[in-house]
Amino acid sequence: MCSSRLPAFLRILLFGLLVTGCGNPEPNDGSSAADDDDSGDEAAPRLAVTTSMGSFEVELFAQDSPNTTDNFLRYVDEGFYDGDDGLGPTVFHRIIADFMVQGGGFTDAGTQKETHAAIANEATDSGLSNSYGTLAMARTNAPDSATAQFFVNVVDNDFLDPGEMTDDGYAVFGEVTSGMDVVDAMGLVATDSNDAPFETVLIEDIERL
Repeated sequence: MCSSRLPAFLRILLFGLLVTGCGNPEPNDGSSAADDDDSGDEAAPRLAVTTSMGSFEVELFAQDSPNTTDNFLRYVDEGFYDGDDGLGPTVFHRIIADFMVQGGGFTDAGTQKETHAAIANEATDSGLSNSYGTLAMARTNAPDSATAQFFVNVVDNDFLDPGEMTDDGYAVFGEVTSGMDVVDAMGLVATDSNDAPFETVLIEDIERL
């Protein structure tokens, strides 16, 4: 089932679930990802993501979404997602079947990790769509509030694109190039009424290829 074809009331419900608690609208410090990372010079950075349910590989759209890509790679290099920072690995904490899997902000203990400053939303500039298998940044209702949390679309979610449900949309910055069957399986795990999975889906490792 494609989320873009869901009834309007259900799409609004899913949209509200996506943005709730997805990041800090206010920057935590005055720095930016571009200050410390010149990885946007890479044409298409590739990463291997190992989870407790299996592994998948992603390619980042550095040319179309340079700042968002730099921001994501900054967290990767600092060990934020997989716990190499010594503060614990993060989990996929929100999963909605036929919609998306979201992670990169909370540890298994439910603690939200401190992030860098929020970044500007590049969704309009990039022109990329929230299609099946793409990675995009989670955020609050404020367009420029994304920090570390991201999601993978498990169906075509073009209603998250700029000019659809919101003017600004959700910034796509990469896509799964292999192992999408693992992500699809993640999207089917049982969840509670808050869309939190009963089974821990841990990010065990993220490394550049």
